[in-house]
Amino acid sequence: MTAHSPHSGHRRRQNRTPLIAAAAAGVLAVTLAAQAALASGEPGTAAEPAGAHVLAVPRASGEQRLTATRRITGVVDGAWTRFTGAGALGGDGRGKGQKPLFELADGAVLKNVILGASAAGGVRCLGSCTLQNVYWEDVGENAAAFLGTSADAAYTVSGGGAADAAGTVFRFDGAGTLSVRDFAVAGFGELVRSCGDCGEQFRRDVVLQDVTATAPGGELVGVNRNFGDTARLSGVTVVGDPGRDVVPCQRFEGVTSGEPAKLDAGPDGVTCLYEESDVAFR
Repeated sequence: MTAHSPHSGHRRRQNRTPLIAAAAAGVLAVTLAAQAALASGEPGTAAEPAGAHVLAVPRASGEQRLTATRRITGVVDGAWTRFTGAGALGGDGRGKGQKPLFELADGAVLKNVILGASAAGGVRCLGSCTLQNVYWEDVGENAAAFLGTSADAAYTVSGGGAADAAGTVFRFDGAGTLSVRDFAVAGFGELVRSCGDCGEQFRRDVVLQDVTATAPGGELVGVNRNFGDTARLSGVTVVGDPGRDVVPCQRFEGVTSGEPAKLDAGPDGVTCLYEESDVAFR
């Protein structure tokens, strides 16, 4: 892994989604449909199996096991290394309160990284951060948590994908704006959840753009109406969900203690800011 100077919740459990092995190609294949090809310059990817479209996780260039959280400042390019947790970061990787594999300082960038199993607490951003082409082969407690307290904090997830999330993929506990673009997810409880029961609450804004979600899944975005949250969706595709069980935008009544109340869902022009045409079921 190479470092450069900078230039720049609420969980719901769900059955784990099986992964498709692509051993001959040396990569993980997650069942998806209608997903664009990976960005140019990435390592070799898996061949598409008959009858399915796949998102192929780039072939790992190497393996590293982390026994303690790695703290990131500036820009760090993992060069397609696969990281897994060991020791205190090992185990089943699904329980609450786990330490992350990576903790990003305010303004840090982590890119071209694969997180295998166990991924423990995944990635934690203490302030504004960018996750570029980060792949989670088997989401642990969460893929990433965003914790900055400034209303101006900006968190960007650009490219990459996540599979087999028993609960929440991206946990948004802090303040600011979380943008998820050109991302794919397969098997999830919630893709993004604005914390419904944090002791300190904030207004949070979520942007989903050009996201492909493959069922089974719960909500793409869960936001708290009473705290002024917003969710903007565009170019979203849901695959393998003929019953339309995946909810694009779910509103909640957030709390600082106790259980948040689930309200209505769908575009409303106030909290869930999108048109029906912005979400395609295929």
